[in-house]
Amino acid sequence: MNAPHPLTARRPIRELPDELISQIAAGEVVERPASVVRELVDNALDAGAGEVTVRLLAGGVRAIVVEDDGCGIPPAELPLALKRHATSKIASLHELEDVLTMGFRGEALAAVCSIAEVSISTRTADAAHAVRLEARSGELVPAARAVGTSVEVRELFFNTPARRKFLKTDATELAHCIEAVRRHALARPDVSFAVWHEGRLVENWRAGDAEARVRDVLGQDFLDHSRPFDTAVGPLRISGRAGLPEHARARGDLQYTFVNGRHVRDKTIAHGVRAAYEDVLHGSRQPAYLLQVQIAPDRVDVNVHPAKSEVRLRDSREVHQAVRRAVESALAASRHADGVAPAAEPSIDGSPRPAPAWPAREAGELRYGALTPTQSALALQEAAVLFAQEAPASGWAAPRAAPGGAVETAAAPDADPRERLAAAYASAAREAQPQTSPAALPAARDGGELAWPLGRAIAQIAGVYVLAENAHGLVIVDMHAAHERIVYERLKSGLRDARMESQPLLIPAAFAASADEVATAEAHADSLAALGLEITALTPTRLAVRSRPAALQQ
Repeated sequence: MNAPHPLTARRPIRELPDELISQIAAGEVVERPASVVRELVDNALDAGAGEVTVRLLAGGVRAIVVEDDGCGIPPAELPLALKRHATSKIASLHELEDVLTMGFRGEALAAVCSIAEVSISTRTADAAHAVRLEARSGELVPAARAVGTSVEVRELFFNTPARRKFLKTDATELAHCIEAVRRHALARPDVSFAVWHEGRLVENWRAGDAEARVRDVLGQDFLDHSRPFDTAVGPLRISGRAGLPEHARARGDLQYTFVNGRHVRDKTIAHGVRAAYEDVLHGSRQPAYLLQVQIAPDRVDVNVHPAKSEVRLRDSREVHQAVRRAVESALAASRHADGVAPAAEPSIDGSPRPAPAWPAREAGELRYGALTPTQSALALQEAAVLFAQEAPASGWAAPRAAPGGAVETAAAPDADPRERLAAAYASAAREAQPQTSPAALPAARDGGELAWPLGRAIAQIAGVYVLAENAHGLVIVDMHAAHERIVYERLKSGLRDARMESQPLLIPAAFAASADEVATAEAHADSLAALGLEITALTPTRLAVRSRPAALQQ
């Protein structure tokens, strides 16, 4: 007879040992070094710190030190700080329902102590000197430091090697740690933050006003392409900055939501923001925004997630509508400032909803000047090939010139910028056209015209769109999108044939990058090289492109 499976065999119910309980709890609270940084900075802010310094080794895996100039911990209470469920933040259920501090469970330090070596040095204002506590030995010895607290965490996950194997590279873990501090910096512009890695200063945000902090943390570009809003609705106050729709991003990596100063991920609030953009942002584009929600603490429950990254709102619909209206007001004011009248349209609940923002152009503008009919035809024909059949194996060439006209190769130097762009685009389209036999051309229609899938170009609208005519009616093609599709198909073809040609740059193109972007470039260097891109890190905050695919001439 087969032995019973170990999972189905009857086992007695027993209490778990304290060490195992602590490690299970640590698994919920501490996922990576950034989790430790977040918890320790939370404690520093709760202590009234005006300056917080984070020092890291190996991305925080080998060492994390968080120093603050807060009130410090009395020596008699220091051993309690490392025990589970010991805290100075709350003392009753009533205080739990009105949490105003960043921490409140008393789990963080105890969880970290179970998976790392921890020591704390602290000094209060009335103490003659600081004291240092080693968590493993429990020894309390005199130390030297100013008023405040330093928490040192060494060798994270040293006793749980399986957890340590799941950590990423040092650069990636550093990027997550910097992002954790960045969120605190956005929520608390009145506090100075500094991040050091391997003895080198990588981020430094001085205390100042909210606008200066946004500029320092998110950059001048975000400040220029976003609009502020500040709305009070009953017990709610919604403030922040909403990015303009035309500067939306492919990723949602520039979206920050704070509830009572705590960074959270809340689906209700995120949906409210997205609803404000529904008329002006389509597809998978992601808006950039910074959102601060101030709400009475008894109307929000922050004790719903071990990492305190989620909240539960008592009246989620009220918050949703307040967020949507606040962001809509910022977008409407932006369109009004740009000269576009925000025609109101009633929404489901009767509140005004801004109309879509269209570029302000002359009424009835229909222009041939930026692109001649011949150039439009050539551009449209090549785009038609690509849209009609995905990456054709045997391409066919478009006519070089339409009857009665010659193809222009370039616009005059003093021409309108759109004319120069259109001429350059048409020239690039002609040069890249494959040559094949006439038999590969589309079948002729009655009247002798070629049956191009997207039709015959007859005009250009607003310097952006090509108006074409085919057997079924009128077709409008976005000229720039068509060009992007042409380049995209060439890149796909080169990657498929393993012949992606790369062109070195005489002068590398350097640009600012976040720590996460630098880590990504280093981790995927081989994949980028296969695409014809050589990207290296110049500094912790700058990347350099040293070669690019030859297909991307412009």
